Amino acid sequence: MQGKVVVITGSNSGIGEATAAALATMGATIVMACRNLQKAEVAATAVRAASRSDDVHVVCLDLADLSSVQNCASEVLSRWDHLDVLVNNAGGIWSDRQVTAQGFEQTLGVNHIGPFFLTALLLDRLKGADAGRIVNLSSVGHHVAFTGMNWNDLQGEKRYSAFGAYSQSKLANLLFTCGLAKRLADTRVTANAAHPGSVRSGFGMDGDMTGIVGLGNRLIRPFEISATAGAATSVYLASSPEVQGQSGGYYVHSRPGHPSKQGRSDAAADRLWEVTENMITESGFTLR
Repeated sequence: MQGKVVVITGSNSGIGEATAAALATMGATIVMACRNLQKAEVAATAVRAASRSDDVHVVCLDLADLSSVQNCASEVLSRWDHLDVLVNNAGGIWSDRQVTAQGFEQTLGVNHIGPFFLTALLLDRLKGADAGRIVNLSSVGHHVAFTGMNWNDLQGEKRYSAFGAYSQSKLANLLFTCGLAKRLADTRVTANAAHPGSVRSGFGMDGDMTGIVGLGNRLIRPFEISATAGAATSVYLASSPEVQGQSGGYYVHSRPGHPSKQGRSDAAADRLWEVTENMITESGFTLR
């Protein structure tokens, strides 16, 4: 990874921070794209110490605001003349329905629409790499969306549940990965999805999960794996020569996993791609 530039979203704690530390130790230039800059600077200091590398940087990114996504991409493109890896790590779950700055349902907006837009804006720079890689964090929870994307109520306006919205967003991550792999087939860029496992991190611990959902999240924490263990698959997909040229896969424990039937649907991937592009452009943003 020596000389490679890696952007990791949501890397101020948990899996993202552990991913940053591991790849920095391998010699990569790390760009930590985070919403909370104060926490990100603290995490960056820890990553520098753990990796013994000063080549660790912080940029601002709020995936709940496409203006912030656009500004983040512009900063990355202006500060680094090449980009080798993008790890779309950030995500969240919300007990109550909320909306982003552009009015999207928050779970879909942060977990899918924001990363989709960021990837689109950075894609040409990734295509310039010798072997660009995109890693999207999904979840085994995508299996819960067993009926597929809820096209008739994609943003939970008629009916909302935290786990329903979350599982749909994780299915969207898989479909996005499939769509990317298809569109990048004639390039040197690959796209793969990862399930990190149930990880003991800050996920859902900032007041986003309340009531019985928040209680359940706290009760299972003693049984969860460490952030370092959870980051292993992301690190593998970002760096291992074993997956060089492999694209469109879903990995669990650094091995090919078993996505749901819905997660393998080319028709759903194409439809989601079109719907997402329309949502972004209708909000006044361009994808280039």
